[in-house]
Amino acid sequence: MDKIEMMRIAGEIEQELRGHILPFWLGLRDDRGGFMGRITPDLQADPAADKGMIYHARILWAFSSAYLKYQDPAYLSAAAHAYTFLRKGWDIENGGFYWTLTVDGAPAETAKYCYCNAFCIYGLTLYAEASGDMDAMQLAEDAFDCIETHFAEPNGYIESCTADWQPLENDHLSEHDLHAAKTMNTTLHLIEAYAELYRVCGKKNVAAALRKLIELYADRIYLPEKQQLGVFYDSELNLIGDLYSYGHDIEASWLVDHACDCLGSSKLTGRLRKIDFTLAERVSREAFYDGAFHNECFSGETDRTRVWWVQAEGVIGCLNAAQSAMNFGDSGNADRYLNLAAALWNYIQSYQIDRRPGGEWYAETDKTGQPLFNTDTAGIWKCPYHNTRMCLEAIRRIHLIFGEK
Repeated sequence: MDKIEMMRIAGEIEQELRGHILPFWLGLRDDRGGFMGRITPDLQADPAADKGMIYHARILWAFSSAYLKYQDPAYLSAAAHAYTFLRKGWDIENGGFYWTLTVDGAPAETAKYCYCNAFCIYGLTLYAEASGDMDAMQLAEDAFDCIETHFAEPNGYIESCTADWQPLENDHLSEHDLHAAKTMNTTLHLIEAYAELYRVCGKKNVAAALRKLIELYADRIYLPEKQQLGVFYDSELNLIGDLYSYGHDIEASWLVDHACDCLGSSKLTGRLRKIDFTLAERVSREAFYDGAFHNECFSGETDRTRVWWVQAEGVIGCLNAAQSAMNFGDSGNADRYLNLAAALWNYIQSYQIDRRPGGEWYAETDKTGQPLFNTDTAGIWKCPYHNTRMCLEAIRRIHLIFGEK
């Protein structure tokens, strides 16, 4: 893939970010507080929908990150609006963030999820960096303390608790009727959140927790005999179910590399680069078909649905793998991964972007590229985090690879 073509792609991606994705989400700003909680697949607003804390944390992250790059006051204003609402989700009496609030900011579902609190750290940290608001940074550190106090165990992190920190079955972060006590997904997004928190605050206790998580990922979550990540675990961190999540593996392949860079341990970085490149290699061999990545494989049956976040993370994962291949002196694989990233972007442009008036991205398409209208356009699990991050990371990495400022 030559420089001219990749720089053209970077320009297209930037136009998608600033001309489509971010304007869509700016339009969901809600005068009652935060952002509209749900937009249906047929692009109708649901003004009565509860509002997720994960959703608002991810919106907070997206606009804070966009502001850090572009210094557009509209992005910082949107981030501040998300932050004001997110704060209402903090349990003043017991600590920790609830799962959802009502449209007016009262507690709705009061369960505490480790995954949700991790994303709140992620959004708050970037907002503190963008705005200079140290109250936001303090809240991120308070959420870190809650996670380490109530969710952390010697062999990983439990998933869920009641509002007053009693045990609670994991209803939101398991699937296929497995009811996992611990998950790869939560481990991965704790790594993501702690890496950014450490990068910005630089505190030793955060570094120690991040190192422990990365080592857990390498020693227990990564399955070397399968060259993939395990997904669901029991309370003793024994693997349950037979699930191969292509999307999480390609996402992990760059996120954990980035976390190692934030931590600054050359020994750990060297070990994880090899693991993460192996993950990208297997996903690219087994899940790439007709321009896009399949979703997952459960008990030997492949789900060929094309999910928006899997394609977005695939672009970053392939660009990261290209950079790793360059560092390994493997120019052939570097070029192959650049071509894969370009192919994924072409698929996104052709099929994943929702070009209806008032649309953003289709959540899912079938294997032929036809949209599947069974998932909300915006809601608790559909927000501007994956595609905004893809755009920002792809622009940065393409310019870095080809020596452009």
